[in-house]
Order: sequence, then C-alpha cells, then structure tokens
Amino acid sequence: MNQVLAVDLGQSGTRFKQGDLLVTSDRGKVAGENPLPALNAVFQSTQKFTADVVALSCTGFYGVVSEPHKYLELCHQYFGASQVAVIDDGLAGFVGALNGRNGVVLSVGGGVVAIGGREGQYAHRDGLGNTFGDEGSGFWLGKLAITKALAVRQGRGDDPEMVDYFADEIDAYFALEIRNSVDAVNLATRTAKKVLDAADAGVSTATAIVDEGAFLLAQTAVAAWYGCGGKKADSPEIVIQGGPARNASYSTKIALEINAKLPNAVIVQSSGDNLDGATWIANNLHQDAPPLLLWAT
Repeated sequence: MNQVLAVDLGQSGTRFKQGDLLVTSDRGKVAGENPLPALNAVFQSTQKFTADVVALSCTGFYGVVSEPHKYLELCHQYFGASQVAVIDDGLAGFVGALNGRNGVVLSVGGGVVAIGGREGQYAHRDGLGNTFGDEGSGFWLGKLAITKALAVRQGRGDDPEMVDYFADEIDAYFALEIRNSVDAVNLATRTAKKVLDAADAGVSTATAIVDEGAFLLAQTAVAAWYGCGGKKADSPEIVIQGGPARNASYSTKIALEINAKLPNAVIVQSSGDNLDGATWIANNLHQDAPPLLLWAT
C-alpha cells in the first residue's frame, strides 16, 4: 500500500499528516510568494518524511492549479515521492468537509473561497484576493470597520460609537510606518472578531457591515452551487466554516441569506479539514479535476 503524506500550505503556517503523525510548521506562504517556492522553504526547515504519494493542499492558486510536474520534482527531492496530487486548498477543504458528497463549502478566514461539488463537477467562487475579492472575509470586515471609524473621526460619518469601539485600531493605524503594507492587511484581518463583537453589541455601523458581509458570502456560496450544475430546487449540504463564521450571529445571518436563495439547502457541520481532504483525494480521487486538482506521476 502506498505511503501517503498530506501537506496543507496556508498563510499562517503549514501542516503535515502521515497516518496518525501530525507535524506543524510556522512557515507558511507569505504575501506575494508563489506556492512552489513557499513549499521549498517549508520543506527545507521541516523534519524529513518518506512517502510514495504526496497530496499538496495549497493556498495561492486562486482556483487554477498548474505545472504539477514541478511539484513532483520537489516532492521527489525531499520525500522520494513518485506521485503528487496538487490541490487548490478550496477543493481540499471541500472534500474534507463533505467527504465527496454534493454541496458547497464556504470557507471564511482572512480571505474567502467557496467550492461547489455535484456529481464530480466542481466550481470555485471568489478566492480572488483581498484587493479585488474576498468579500465578507475577515480582512473585508476589519478594513470596512477601520475605514468607517477613521471617517467618523474626521467628521465624515455620524456614528461616534465606531470611534470609541475601535480606538485601539485607530491608534494602530496611525502607528503604521507604511499604511498600505502587509502590516495594514494584518491589522484589518485581526480586527474581524472585534467587528462581529461590535455588531453583537448593537453598534449600528458595525451591524450594517456584518449584514452586508453575510449577504455577499451567501451570494458566493449560491454561485458555487449553480456553477457546478446545481439548481434552486436542489437540497445541497452547505458547510460554513472558518474563524469569522465561529461567530454565531454571522454564521446564522449567512445561513438565512443562503436559504433565501436556496430554500432547500441544509446547513451541516464539517466532517474534516484540508488535511483530511488531501488524504481522501490521495486515496480515492486518482484522476485530474482541472483546474482545482492535477496529478503528476
């Protein structure tokens, strides 16, 4: 039986799973870096594995996997692998959450991606990055809240509660050396939980931001279902997961917006994560599913 190594390359770190062994690394894909050099850097600094098959779940593909043979060369060099599955992390999350069943997995973190799957057909929605996409994400929530708080501070808004509630974030903004830097992105993403808390506390501008985010995320999830051939009358299983979605009010609002468009959709809990999905793909899905999955042998 082939020895499988699953790897999940994220923005905040990388995880490895082989059988019952789980290893983590603080080194992930940094801003502006492509997945291949990121993995090379991670592999150089991580304990050595031996594997016949490596399943790579990677952030940074934006829904289009390419050049799998380069990843095979890398994994052969470090692990002696003879087969590699190169997987968009959205698909790995989808498979891990639903174990191949029909539905949509909406993953909301610093960014957003929704993967729809139906009878072996897949669709990828959003995952466009924070400049032109990731609507409703943690970054999006934090950016809008800090933007509104700064505007009120300048007299360009009429919700003084925003200035009081986000006083620390306003100070952190003015402390930035470069105000459109990676540090600014991180500040916005870190602020997401506080925006959701502000909405729960009744701060009207924060509530409006959260309501809009829920609407946009529902649009993304529904588009993923239609994109893989689903219909309004279907009963897809929908998983809503990720840090911001742990806020009960946000996940409930997203679910209500989804059901307004897909009345028979069923919101379910995730069965697993990206590593589970990558492992399942390595063992069960041996053909390409472009553009989200490509094999190299």
